Amino acid sequence: MHGWMIAALIAVVVVVVVVRRLRGEPLNARDLFGAPVVLTALGGWALWQRHNLRDDLGPGDWAWIVAGLALGLATGALRGATVRVEAREGVLWQRYTARTFLVAALSLGLMAGFSFLAEHSGLPSDARPIQLSIGIGFLGEALVVGWRGLTSGTPFAPEGRGLTALLGSDRPRR
Repeated sequence: MHGWMIAALIAVVVVVVVVRRLRGEPLNARDLFGAPVVLTALGGWALWQRHNLRDDLGPGDWAWIVAGLALGLATGALRGATVRVEAREGVLWQRYTARTFLVAALSLGLMAGFSFLAEHSGLPSDARPIQLSIGIGFLGEALVVGWRGLTSGTPFAPEGRGLTALLGSDRPRR
C-alpha cells in the first residue's frame, strides 16, 4: 500500500472517531481500543520496515523514540481525562468537550516542539511514524476513558452500538 493511501486511511479513521465522539456515542471496548491498537501496530510496523532496528538506530535514537511515546501516551491520557463519560440509556456514553479540543491543541503543539527537538538532535524523521504517534495518543486516551468507565459501575455499551455500527460489522445487531 502506498504511503498516501495509508495517510488517507488514517485521516478517515481519525475524522470518523473525532466526529462521532464530538456528537457523543455509546462507549464499548471494541470501539474504544480498536483504532488505537490498529494505528499503533501500523506505526510499529512502519518503523520496523524503515529501519533495521539493531543497526540503524542507536541508543540516543531509542531514547528519543521512547520519550516521544511516553509524551504521546501522557498527553493522550490528559485528553482522556477531559472526555465526558456518562450513563445514558443504561450504558456508558462518551463525548468530547471543549476542554478535550483545548488539550488536543496544546498536545499537538507540545508534540510538534518535541519532534523539532528530536530531529535537530539527529533522530531520523522516518523513525517517528505519524500513525504511531496518533495511535499512542489515542491509546493513552482510551486507557483513561476505559478506566473511568470500569470504575463508574455502569456497563459498557454492547458491540454494534458505536463506531462498529457505523463502519459495519459481520455480526448481526442484537
